[in-house]
Amino acid sequence: MTTIRRFCCNDLLRFASVNLDHLTETFNMSFYMTYLARWPDYFHVAEGPGNRIMGYIMGKVEGQGESWHGHVTAVTVAPEYRRQQLAKKLMNLLEDISDNIDKAYFVDLFVRASNAPAIKMYEKLGYVIYRRVLRYYSGEEDGLDMRKALSRDVEKKSIIPLKRPITPDELEKVCWKG
Repeated sequence: MTTIRRFCCNDLLRFASVNLDHLTETFNMSFYMTYLARWPDYFHVAEGPGNRIMGYIMGKVEGQGESWHGHVTAVTVAPEYRRQQLAKKLMNLLEDISDNIDKAYFVDLFVRASNAPAIKMYEKLGYVIYRRVLRYYSGEEDGLDMRKALSRDVEKKSIIPLKRPITPDELEKVCWKG
């Protein structure tokens, strides 16, 4: 049986095996602690029998005005637990919190342009490619900014794709304007 619960400090010492996937971004402990302290509603873990961590999701809420949105910073499931819809359950939880508690307009995430299985999964969950960010990952690989409109965005304006790719510098400027 799988339990989805809030991430806690002790989990930081137990989730390294989930992060071993080469497509999973890993961060330093202070980064995880910041998310845990600032956005605890957006940080959950899927735990299996024997208290084994099967996967987790980490996110936040940010922006202003019509750019107010939930953001998926990381979602990952250990290889042996994939194809059981755990990522879908974790994503749905973050979307529900963004929509019903924080009244966000959309949820966004970034994914490596080469990560076809993840892109396909996000598309099945209703996400669209909003824009390409050139050399987003370590200055080498492009990232795709994918979005899903929530109930507050009645006209679905938040998911109208941009016509041209942007650079990470432009991404920062766009974020601060909005």
